[in-house]
Formats: sequence, structure tokens, C-alpha cells
Amino acid sequence: MMFHTTNAVLGLAGGALIGVAAALYLATHGRIAGISGIVSGVLERAADWRPRLAFIVGLAATGALLALAAPTLFERPTSSLPIVAGAGLLVGFGTRLSNGCTSGHGVCGTSRLSLRSIAATLTFIATGAITVAVTHRVGGAQ
Repeated sequence: MMFHTTNAVLGLAGGALIGVAAALYLATHGRIAGISGIVSGVLERAADWRPRLAFIVGLAATGALLALAAPTLFERPTSSLPIVAGAGLLVGFGTRLSNGCTSGHGVCGTSRLSLRSIAATLTFIATGAITVAVTHRVGGAQ
């Protein structure tokens, strides 16, 4: 099977998959697919924790199957695994603390033109850009 590996094509394909998953979750459960809220509901054993867990398992299984089918699509992180895992946990904690997340606001909220979600998404992007600029300048990251 031949895959196009340009960043634009991969970004478009990934965005389309996220959009389809969010739309299916909304259509089948009537809820926004904000991953921080979904994970929180599983950890807190919300009344609907089983469908939330199924969503998480589906995300992981899809990624694992794609990694097996096309391993060249996955780049190894330049940082160590503990640093990447720690960063992910901090992002998840911060988004949950602020009652939002990138998937809920960036995909679902922005698609329905929510001003709150658009402002949150712009804040996420600006913070990410500042973080990258600082770590490249100060930390010497590549």
C-alpha cells in the first residue's frame, strides 16, 4: 500500500479522522468528544464511563494498527519517553483544571463557531508557539 507522506497530506488525513471520530461520538452519545473530559469520566467512574472507555480504547487501537501497518508515518520523539509522557500528563492536567481541552474546543467548539472555543484554541496555539520558541532559544532543542 502506498502512503503519501507529505506533512500537508498527513495533517489533513489526521484532521479528517479526528473530525469523523468527534462527529460519531456526538451522533451516538450526544456529547462533545473532549478527550480530557472523556478520560476524567473514566477515572471518576461517571455514569457513562463504559462508552468513554471504549472511545479511548478505539483511539489507542487505531493508532496501534496504523503504526503496525505504516510504521514510517510515525516519527520517534526527540526527547526521552519520560519527558514526553510527563509533558502529556501536564497538558492533560492543565486542560482539565481549566475545564477545556484542545479536542473539545479546537475541533468541536470551533466547528460550531463558539467564540469561547475560538479564543481557547488561539490561546493553545499561542502558548504552544511561545513554548517552542523558548525551548529552542533557551534549551537548545532541535
